[in-house]
Amino acid sequence: MMYRFLVFPDFKEKALTLSYDDAVVYDKKLIEIMQKHGLKGTFNINSELFAKEEGQRRMTEKTAIELYQSTGMEVAVHGAKHWSLAEVPSEMMVRDVAVDRENLERLTGGLVQGMAYANGSYSDDVVEVLKRCGIKYSRTTVSTGKFAIPNDWLRMPATCHHNDPRLMDLAKAFIETPNGSYYWSQKNRLFYLWGHSYEFNDNNNWDIIEQFAAYMGGRNDVWYATNGEIYDYVQAYNRLEFSIAGTFVHNPSSIDVYLDYLHNKIVVPAGKTVA
Repeated sequence: MMYRFLVFPDFKEKALTLSYDDAVVYDKKLIEIMQKHGLKGTFNINSELFAKEEGQRRMTEKTAIELYQSTGMEVAVHGAKHWSLAEVPSEMMVRDVAVDRENLERLTGGLVQGMAYANGSYSDDVVEVLKRCGIKYSRTTVSTGKFAIPNDWLRMPATCHHNDPRLMDLAKAFIETPNGSYYWSQKNRLFYLWGHSYEFNDNNNWDIIEQFAAYMGGRNDVWYATNGEIYDYVQAYNRLEFSIAGTFVHNPSSIDVYLDYLHNKIVVPAGKTVA
């Protein structure tokens, strides 16, 4: 899919999202840093590996769910038992995904359709299992160093891990490239950062994420969103119905879509048709 006319809400050409795994206690500090600078993200959870009591490396079920829901972060699947899905029988693949999704939907009271592959393990067979389990998007551990919107949402790469030595160089390239200066196929930019918050604690390098968040946050030209919000918005764009002459467009979705159509800025409201 070439996102020829797509821009993000309020005509922003840049979007930033974070993705962190395992529901560990260090997510609390990470989220404090994110909120200080207006960043949003998705936290991928193993619902059968919660700590039984406070004071452990992983959070308890109650603490984790309250943290993510009270701060507006997205909760997503990471495998109930964190199995490497490409290395287990198909029955175990199905169980690890389906049980995790069911548990998280029960705990949050909402749909959970996102995921990150535990240990970065996936295959074509695993992707088919995700489809049958109702998963719509899933992050790999592949880092591209690029800012492209995914075409294959069940094999989503990231821009980089937070330990990538290119992190701040990529951040500066993302921010400092003027709007509209990319070739048309690259004008919209998505920076996708991933990792585990325990790495900041174990490596004593919280300054990495603090510097990144301070630089990337609080900008009027960047849309800060969860993985799910970006997926939903891009799918709404994909559902737009253009007249064959290119003179009007209909939006059948429930999300307003923003377009830069031949240098004209156009909002296509949910359920409406516009010239």
